[in-house]
Amino acid sequence: MKDLLETIVRSLVNEPDAVVVERYDQGDLVVLELRVAPDDMGKVIGKQGRIAQAIRSVMKARAARDGRRVDVKII
Repeated sequence: MKDLLETIVRSLVNEPDAVVVERYDQGDLVVLELRVAPDDMGKVIGKQGRIAQAIRSVMKARAARDGRRVDVKII
C-alpha cells in the first residue's frame, strides 16, 4: 500500500524526491503519513480537498482487498 501511495503522489507533484510515506500498523488499521514539499501541498490536496479525497478512496479500496482499513494523513 505504501508503494501505491508513493506512486500516485509522485506523479502529481513537482518535487517527487521530497515525497515521504511512513507506515504504521495498528491491528487491522494501517496509518499512512504522507509528507510532501510545502510548494506541492496544494497539488496533493486539490480544490476543496478533492484530490486528497480521491487518493484516500483509492487507498481504502486497496486496503479492502486485504481485509484491512487504511487512514491516509497528509502532514
